[in-house]
Amino acid sequence: MSTARVAGPVKIVGSGLIGTSIGLALTQAGIKVLLVDSSPAVQDLAVDFGAGEKFQDGQSPALVVVCVPPDVTASVIQQQLELHPDATVTDVASVKATILEKLETTSADLSRYVGSHPMAGREQAGALAGRSDIFIGRPWVITPNKLSAKASIDLVEALALDLGATLMHLNPNDHDRAVALVSHAPQLVASLLAARLSNSQASDIALAGQGLRDTTRIAASDPKLWIQILAANSEEVAKVIESLKGDLDLVLDSLKEVGRPGSLASLGKLLEAGNLGVSRIPGKHGQSATQYAKVIVMIDDKPGELARLLTEVGEVGINLEDLTLEHATGAAVGLPELYVLPSAESKLISELTSRGWKIVG
Repeated sequence: MSTARVAGPVKIVGSGLIGTSIGLALTQAGIKVLLVDSSPAVQDLAVDFGAGEKFQDGQSPALVVVCVPPDVTASVIQQQLELHPDATVTDVASVKATILEKLETTSADLSRYVGSHPMAGREQAGALAGRSDIFIGRPWVITPNKLSAKASIDLVEALALDLGATLMHLNPNDHDRAVALVSHAPQLVASLLAARLSNSQASDIALAGQGLRDTTRIAASDPKLWIQILAANSEEVAKVIESLKGDLDLVLDSLKEVGRPGSLASLGKLLEAGNLGVSRIPGKHGQSATQYAKVIVMIDDKPGELARLLTEVGEVGINLEDLTLEHATGAAVGLPELYVLPSAESKLISELTSRGWKIVG
């Protein structure tokens, strides 16, 4: 028997990464999911993937989730509100204010519309990138408008909770300001940094390590989607980039005149400000960031080695707080970095060493 809060049926408009992921999670929870996409091939793929069944004319969903690009989100919301007069309609677009402004110029029944935005995703796009677990533990922002009915708000909250997300409530303008800082501007910065690599010498790029991978990972995201997101939230993103530009100007001045009194102090202040900023990013389970001890182990790059290492970490009774994996350049070895509480570091090193593992950092 399903313990889901949402009874369904749930109609999902758009069978890309987010739409398919929602469909997969709800279907696994025993909720009837109806899929529709402007591309029949994409819709069929999501159905084959197990995200739901094809929507048929005449079906009446209790909830409609609009998962389409930002430039058409408002028109699709209006269409779904008119098509299903008894349904609550939400969307997952990463920009909220401009969508609401467009809807407010229409005759749409906004009492049944509740904006929302799951702060989850992947660099890959499309139905095949969908995963039922991508929302677990992630913030899901609810952005009601002044006409949103309580019953509709409750239903959208129930959807987020059924998907394992944690609820946050913001008005649309506050949401757009926040995502400009924590999502949209970082995408631009990652893309700008990664663009430096496009014409660089291969021998230079061969020196790249985990630091470069970490700072450029999201640069692999879909440019077409991001053009729409940035255009829809251009004012707020521009504010963040303008602030960043000011700091970059200070960095340039300091680097060009390293011998000038105060230049190194200016660089130091900016680096320290970065330390402070990182410390404010929520850590595990949304708690305050914690400083973990890092233990680097060298393993053979062959099937089963990483699994064996993790199993033995568990056998000695140490909780692994985080894990990253790097591959050594020019050698068939992997370098998993195990993050544990500082109080467990010595025990972990001792236990792994006694079991034959090579600790390299």
